[in-house]
Formats: sequence, C-alpha cells, structure tokens
Amino acid sequence: QVQLVESGGGLVQAGGSLRLSCAASGRSFSNYAMGWFRQAPGKEREFVAAISWSGNKYYADSAKGRFTISRDNAKNTVYLQMNSLKPEDTAVYYCAADLGGLGSTQTYPYESWGQGTQVTVSS
Repeated sequence: QVQLVESGGGLVQAGGSLRLSCAASGRSFSNYAMGWFRQAPGKEREFVAAISWSGNKYYADSAKGRFTISRDNAKNTVYLQMNSLKPEDTAVYYCAADLGGLGSTQTYPYESWGQGTQVTVSS
C-alpha cells in the first residue's frame, strides 16, 4: 500500500493560483500512474488530471489550459499547478496512485488515496 499526503490547498481569490503537492511513500513511485481528483460538497468525486509512469498526461475538460500535472520521481512527488482558478474549482482535492502505471479518468484503477486538501476559491 502506498501512503499519499497532499498539501498546498488553501483559500484564494478567483483568478489566482495554487500548487498542490502529493508526496508518496515507497520505492516504486516511478512505476505508478498518479491522478488528481476533486469532490465538492454534495457532488461525486470527479477526475481532474493524471500522469502515467511514462509521463503521458490527461486532463478533464474543466482543467485543460488552466491546470498542469507534473511529477518528480526523485522526490516521489506529484504536483498540480492550478492557474486562473474559478469559484467552481472549490473542492477537496485528492491524489491517488495507480500501481498499474497507466492511469485513468475513472476512480477504480487507483489503489491508494490521500486524505485530501481543501481548495476554496472566492469570487
């Protein structure tokens, strides 16, 4: 089991930026696909972005052009740079690890999840 710890959430005004980080335990981080999901109150958890073990990136339509996912295998960390934030981006953001390495826009391939970090965007 991979342990994941997110950080970097907070309160920001619309149009601002935040960078989320997710630190992973274990020696095989470079083999994992990593994903970011979010869940707003009363809504289902939804896909935001993912990066495969080889660096292929996938984004939700809502994130394209504004968010960037990246990984630093030397630091066992995945990042989500969020720019031009909107109030509708307000949610708890979770990172997740897919040990199979390919990643997905769906939640089921991801075996490990972090505890989440709150992002609040004020208008």
